[in-house]
Amino acid sequence: MRTTVKAATLVAALFLSSLNLNAMKFELTPLPYALDALAPKMGKQTLELHHGKHLQTYVNNLNNLIPGTPYENMSLEDIIKQSEGPVFNNAAQVWNHNVFFQQFSAKPQAAPTGALLEAISKSFGSFDAFKDQYTKACTALFGSGWVWLVKNADGTLGLESYSNAGNPLKKNLTALLGCDVWEHAYYLDYQNRRADYIAAFWQLVDWKVVEGRLK
Repeated sequence: MRTTVKAATLVAALFLSSLNLNAMKFELTPLPYALDALAPKMGKQTLELHHGKHLQTYVNNLNNLIPGTPYENMSLEDIIKQSEGPVFNNAAQVWNHNVFFQQFSAKPQAAPTGALLEAISKSFGSFDAFKDQYTKACTALFGSGWVWLVKNADGTLGLESYSNAGNPLKKNLTALLGCDVWEHAYYLDYQNRRADYIAAFWQLVDWKVVEGRLK
């Protein structure tokens, strides 16, 4: 009798596991630079914790939340657009952080050129005026959240500020540049000095990457 029960249990377990063999599993996107490459503006320990711990936790949480749901075989972008609550929060934070970390370089292109510069100048008056508005938005955002430079459906550019895990995909906007103003993004390097973190942020942005997102 015990053998029969064990066999039935094993069959059931194998069946349940087979249901998710083709389920999408998200993975931590590697950094495109060494952990110490952005120091001292963004230190090694900050990246170890922010990327290796915080982002990894969002990835793990998402992978644990979606099996057996309508989201388990969706792309990350579709999950964000269609979900709410914990699934949205973790999916959005995975996407947000991927955009954030991929836009930096130890030797960045220091300013936009070409079509992006033209679009920024048309929408904000000048690159300096854009930086000023973006910096003010980052400084003014209460609590934790994100500030985004986005491309609207009509091709114009704008700024979007969101609390917590908010991101532009919910509005079908194209994200060009994102600044993480959660304290875990800067506390080890700057303590409570968000303004100093934002000043350093500008020195790390690789505008070649941002230009690639405009297309």
